[in-house]
Amino acid sequence: MRNYKNFEVWNEGIVLVEKIYILSNTFPKNEIYGLQSQMRRAAVSIPSNIAEGSSRNSDKAFKYFLEIAVGSLFELGTQLIISKKLNYIMEKDFYMISELIDKEQRKLISFINKLK
Repeated sequence: MRNYKNFEVWNEGIVLVEKIYILSNTFPKNEIYGLQSQMRRAAVSIPSNIAEGSSRNSDKAFKYFLEIAVGSLFELGTQLIISKKLNYIMEKDFYMISELIDKEQRKLISFINKLK
């Protein structure tokens, strides 16, 4: 078993969750069960899958969960674009979160490639 708390990608995933929760607090009340909920679940899925995968006994199984985390990052990126198009977030916040998502994607993909 690996200690997921020592992985930089897990720690950065936690930061991303915090940012998404803060950002989505500004969404209209009618989005509480819509886009706000979707974004929060996608964000939480990232470090959660890294943690779950770290409990697996093989690199192949671990890699599977890391790939799910990458998928959640792509999902979150899409939801962020939708939020911007609906004017739920400011441009500066959009670019700041986009940058965090892109950075996490690159690091996770690099981590996956090292497991191959």
